[in-house]
Amino acid sequence: MDMDSASSVVLQALTQATSQDTAVLKPAEEQLRQWETQPGFYSVLLNIFNNHMLDVNVRWLAVLYFKNGIDRYWRRVAPHALSEEEKTSLRAGLITNFNEPVNQIATQIAVLIAKVARLDCPRQWPELIPILLESVKGQDGLQQHRALLTFYHVTKTLASKRLAQDRRLFQDLASGIYSFACSLWSHHTDCFLQQIYARDEAAALSSLERTLLSLKGSNTCTDTCTHATNLHYHAKTCNHLLAQHVTKLCDCFISGRQVGSDSTCREKLEKTIILYTKVLLDFLEYHPCAFIPLIQRSLEFAVTYVFTPAGEGVTFERFIVQCMNLIKMIVKNDAYKPAKNIDDSKPESLEAHKIKTAFFTHPTLTEIGRRLVSHYFLLTEEELAMWEEDPESFAVEETGGDSWKYSLRPCTEVLFLDIFHNYSQTLTPVLLDMVQNLQGPTNVEDSVQLLMKDAVYNAVGLAAYELFDNVDFDQWFKNQLLGELQVSHHRYKLIRRRVIWLIGQWISVKFKSDLRPLLYEVILSLMQDPDLVVRIETATTLKLNILLIEQFLPYLESIFGLLFQLLQQVTECDTKMQVLHVISCVIERVGIQIRPYVGCLVQYLPLLWKQSEEHNMLRCAILTTLIQLVQGLGAESKNLYPFLLPVIQLSTDVSQPPHVYLLEDGLELWLVTLENSPAITPELLRIFQNMSALLELSSENLRTCFHIVNGYIYLSATEFLQNYAESLCRSFCDLLKDITNEGRVQVLKVVEIALKVSPMLGAHMFQPLLPAVFRGIVDGERYPVVMSTYLGIMGRVLLQNFSFFSSLLSQMASECNQEMDQLLGNVIEMWVDRMDNITQPERRKLSSLALLSLLPSDNSVIQDKFCGIVNICVEALHDVMTEDPETGTFKDCMLMSHFEEPKLSDDEEPPTEQDKRKKLLALEDPVHSVSLQQFVYEKLKAQQALMGDQGFGALMETVDTELVRQLQEFLQGL
Repeated sequence: MDMDSASSVVLQALTQATSQDTAVLKPAEEQLRQWETQPGFYSVLLNIFNNHMLDVNVRWLAVLYFKNGIDRYWRRVAPHALSEEEKTSLRAGLITNFNEPVNQIATQIAVLIAKVARLDCPRQWPELIPILLESVKGQDGLQQHRALLTFYHVTKTLASKRLAQDRRLFQDLASGIYSFACSLWSHHTDCFLQQIYARDEAAALSSLERTLLSLKGSNTCTDTCTHATNLHYHAKTCNHLLAQHVTKLCDCFISGRQVGSDSTCREKLEKTIILYTKVLLDFLEYHPCAFIPLIQRSLEFAVTYVFTPAGEGVTFERFIVQCMNLIKMIVKNDAYKPAKNIDDSKPESLEAHKIKTAFFTHPTLTEIGRRLVSHYFLLTEEELAMWEEDPESFAVEETGGDSWKYSLRPCTEVLFLDIFHNYSQTLTPVLLDMVQNLQGPTNVEDSVQLLMKDAVYNAVGLAAYELFDNVDFDQWFKNQLLGELQVSHHRYKLIRRRVIWLIGQWISVKFKSDLRPLLYEVILSLMQDPDLVVRIETATTLKLNILLIEQFLPYLESIFGLLFQLLQQVTECDTKMQVLHVISCVIERVGIQIRPYVGCLVQYLPLLWKQSEEHNMLRCAILTTLIQLVQGLGAESKNLYPFLLPVIQLSTDVSQPPHVYLLEDGLELWLVTLENSPAITPELLRIFQNMSALLELSSENLRTCFHIVNGYIYLSATEFLQNYAESLCRSFCDLLKDITNEGRVQVLKVVEIALKVSPMLGAHMFQPLLPAVFRGIVDGERYPVVMSTYLGIMGRVLLQNFSFFSSLLSQMASECNQEMDQLLGNVIEMWVDRMDNITQPERRKLSSLALLSLLPSDNSVIQDKFCGIVNICVEALHDVMTEDPETGTFKDCMLMSHFEEPKLSDDEEPPTEQDKRKKLLALEDPVHSVSLQQFVYEKLKAQQALMGDQGFGALMETVDTELVRQLQEFLQGL
């Protein structure tokens, strides 16, 4: 592209591309797109946006096209990549001067220079940093500002690179410019302070902008240097500069009083102050030992501005949060605590502990504790207004909503907890004194005292574990708190709400069980409180209180009804989620006792599900409630299927966008629905169409998917396998190509369960997987749990479907080019050798039964392995036989003769429908229906009859005499 002729046509196209007329705009954009890959195009763009005489919009667009071109064509390996010659020319042109007059364009140019630097600096662009530093030193104000702006974006971008080699390069670079970068912010801060005291606000604002930019740049270098392995090289510089940070922070706060009402200047000053504190916090977090010389100054500064009148009128919320974090990190830092054995302590830990001890004197701690509670714990006017105007939002924020976690209150409470934990001996009397001063009902007209009592009770709740030995909570509850809950005045809602919260905090710490019925009476009353916030707080507290079900059951119907009313009354998604969580907890705790009371909830949930179509997190809460509801209803949950099954279908369909949020809970609901289903339905069977895609995901939910497959097999093996075994086999074969050993075991367990439930159908349907099992046994699978599962599967086939085993043996012999008898001998030999891999008694007995089923036999290979088979049988007899102490005879402890409903304690859940199916299945399972003792006896007698006494005697001589003795002992009396 010829530069002279091209400039005018590119300029014309850019001008047209800024038009509001699409008929002009679209062709221009298409023309510019075609030029993107033309040599020289970006040189033309550079000339255009560097020409300050041109229209601002045209220049802005030129910068954007240039910036996008860096992403697409700057790398050498990119299609249509820029030539090295043009890139060299462009790099030089970008840093020729730093005099862009338009702020927005200057920022975009700084960003695109940083993009080039990320790819080329320092190797292909070694002159960039030196030129930036030289330009920063200049006297021209505009040039200095633009160079600082570019310096900040370049250092920020280079610091973000993650490859080890790139990080080392930037660490070397940062080390070289660190002192200079830090001197910049020091210089500009001094200029700002001088100008603000001279009341030259325009100059002060300009210096403050430079202070902010230089601080950002030096902060990036500080982060890099403090993370570097060569920190010791910078430690002295860092300490010196961080000490200046603290001094200049104080100076900035003093200057804040001089700034006046200039909102722009104050906003930039606040950003600067926050950056100062961020540097301190980062350094303290990553290098606590190097921070020790700064502990005293930092604590003095933070405590002065947050806990004394010095901060009044100048501090702001985010700064207070930063200061509290600074104090908290110093207080709880393990590096600042001596070892339990003082002689084992590091010198620096002792030094830090000494500084902390000297600072946190009794008066200082008392003042911090009192001010935290009496000032920072007080509900603000804004919070009280929110309580009145939007009670649901207030309730959600107070219990940890998204915006709450970024506010001052949680930071204050965390600091209180940390200080109270570390200095409880000093602060406990202070807090108890505050409680004592507030004994008895408070005058409802005294709003100050009401707010103070709310704050003090908040502190007592937070410090419950620390106050365990100092507060007789049961007496306090009966003598004071109970009375406060009965004050019904509208203004006393602050205290009613705080007291029920306080009880929730202490319930797991110190609260006698015989007081719970009284508490349930209180909860029942407060759930009907006229104030919505009180009702929501009461509901939230309820979930912590249901410990002894028999105490709660008399109140279940009334409280559950009120919870349902509350769920209908609230309108915000977050509040509905909160109430649903409480309802779920109640259902989970009382189990089947909930059945008479859930009719209204069952009718309401479909409506709520429909209303929450755009609110996936609320739908997650509904799914959680449904999980508990299905478990509580048991087999009666089938009545929910018209609503329940479409919900499961949607939640587990990976082609539907909501599955990202709903899948985990949806799978859990699917599983409990199967476990509690009394019988298969066409609709329940149809949902399994979702499973193939779920198995392809191979996500952390895979285990639940396998449990769901097993649930279908237990529920209706015939219908399920006939419909889905083929697709399931394909999915399993794909999974087994790339899956962990644990995953292999989960796949194999499905096959094992299918064989257990339906030996004939299971073997037929999962036939494609069985050759791999056979090969795994013959090859001696190394992973014990997989080998154990292989043997469990083959044991089922051999014992319960011998014809299939024979055909499989024939198939494998053909594939291995071996005789069937030889291959059978190898299988038996490996089975005997790896018996110790099987740890479950059921599988050990199954292996014995399976190998014994080969007897009687005149096959020489089987007779050759007779000793090993007997060995396995004796081991299994030791596992399953128990001696009757009265008769001295042995019996098989795994035998089950009939199904009995288990007797349950109050805390035990009744068996699910699937549990019952498993129990009935066990009655037909040879492992539980065949006596191993009797089976061994019969098989040995049959072998003796086949071979004759002499032949059998010779066979028995191949068995170790001790094994024979043990075998005879087990078989005596038969």
